[in-house]
This record gives sequence, C-alpha cells and structure tokens, in this order.
Amino acid sequence: MKEIFKLFLTFAKVGCFTFGGGYAMLPLLQKEVVEKNNWATEEELMDYFAIGQCTPGIIAVNTSTFIGYKRKGVVGGIAATLGMVFPSLIIITIIAAFIRSFADLEIVGHALNGIKAGVCALILDAVIKLIKKSVIDRYTLILFIAVFFIALLTDISTVILIILSGALGVLISRIKARSGSGKEGA
Repeated sequence: MKEIFKLFLTFAKVGCFTFGGGYAMLPLLQKEVVEKNNWATEEELMDYFAIGQCTPGIIAVNTSTFIGYKRKGVVGGIAATLGMVFPSLIIITIIAAFIRSFADLEIVGHALNGIKAGVCALILDAVIKLIKKSVIDRYTLILFIAVFFIALLTDISTVILIILSGALGVLISRIKARSGSGKEGA
C-alpha cells in the first residue's frame, strides 16, 4: 500500500509542477521515475512515452499508467493515473471558477507568455536527451532526419510515422544482422 501511495504522490507532483503537456513533463518524469525512484530505465521511459503517443489519450497520463502498472499491476496503474490527473483537475476547476474575473488582465497574458517560453525550453531539453539516447548510428540518424522532415512538411499522422519508424527499425536490424554488421554504432 505504501508504494501505491508513493506512485500517486510522485505522479501528482509531476502533474502539479509541469505545464505544457506530455513533452514538457519528460524532464521531470525522467528525474522522478528513472533517477529518484528507479521505477524504469531511460530506455523504458522512452518506450512508454512513444507508446503513450500512439495510444488514445494524453501522453503523460498513458505513460504514468504504464509505469504504475509495471510497478504494482492494475492498482498501481490506477494510482499513477489518478496522481497524474488530480492536480490538473483541481487547477482547472479553480481556474474555471474565477476565469471571468482575471482573464482580461494584462499581467495574466504576460504570465502565460512566460510559461509558454519556459515550456519550449523544457521540451527542447527533452528532445535533446531523446536524440542522444535514440540516434545511435548512421541508420537511426537517417531515419530521424527523414521522419523529422516528413512530419514537418506533410500532414501524415504521428501514429503512422511511429509505426513506420518501428517497422523500419526492425528491417534495418535484420539487414544489419544478415550483413554481419549487427553491432551498435555500425
């Protein structure tokens, strides 16, 4: 029961102190889940994040569900999920109750602009960390560049790009294994 409560509190902390959605939560998730609690490796967290992006729902909520489930089964998944959404539910309820009284204040607009800039920095930090861990050889570099430009220049669904990237990753590993260059970094 102690770890169930810890899952709830940890994900409530992540949900409370991170603005900007799933990508902005990645640095805090890394710190709490990987470094502090050792609930997952960095690779597992990236896998959960990728799967969380492909599945319906919010990336951070899906990721918390996967980690909670890994730790304590269904009850852990529920506790982690509730922890992640609880702060947002409270904050949104409070904002909704008072939105009309402060929405037009200039200072609120400036604060939101500052939050957006900070979130961009957090997302860039998470992207750089993901690139360092994921782009491990020339094949993954080519795949990264191709998918980046396809996503930038087309309206192809993210889900399709992730599925195709996974399929290409399997294909590349098989080709490398057959050619005898199956070692990382080849």
